[in-house]
Amino acid sequence: MAILKIARMGHPVLLLRAEEVEDPTAPEIRRLVADMAETMEDAGGIGLAAPQVHVPLRLFVWRTAAGGVSALVNPVLEPVGEEVETGWEGCLSIPGLRGAVPRWSRLRFRGLDIAGRPVEGEAAGIVARVMQHETDHLDGVLYPMRMEDLSQFGFTEELARAAQQAVAAKEDDA
Repeated sequence: MAILKIARMGHPVLLLRAEEVEDPTAPEIRRLVADMAETMEDAGGIGLAAPQVHVPLRLFVWRTAAGGVSALVNPVLEPVGEEVETGWEGCLSIPGLRGAVPRWSRLRFRGLDIAGRPVEGEAAGIVARVMQHETDHLDGVLYPMRMEDLSQFGFTEELARAAQQAVAAKEDDA
């Protein structure tokens, strides 16, 4: 396995629609998924799409609630209901920044695993958010493009400092 170089915002690969994976069981796809999982873990991420490692294919990996890593090939997502939640996101391709991004609260997903078997299910919470974020990468969309309020976009350290100051001000008022 290998740690792969992560494309950063501004690289053209991040703005392209990725190609379908023809054979998820191919040795090069299995190797790519293993390398992506290792790269994601090394970078401290919770999801990573193939275009982020300069490979314009429709697949991503994410960290599961159980602490493992899963892969979804040729994903298709659809909302369950109309509820949307705005939450803070970061991205390995946009290091040091965070933004408040609206996403569907719940979704249905389908695709293939790396054995070529159909996978489908429903996701909510952080898993739904990660799946939407990573699928956006497959469509050439970065999270700032989804933001509705750019005043909610900033450097992670500054946002954390502002949050700490807000908490301290509330404590002083109490």
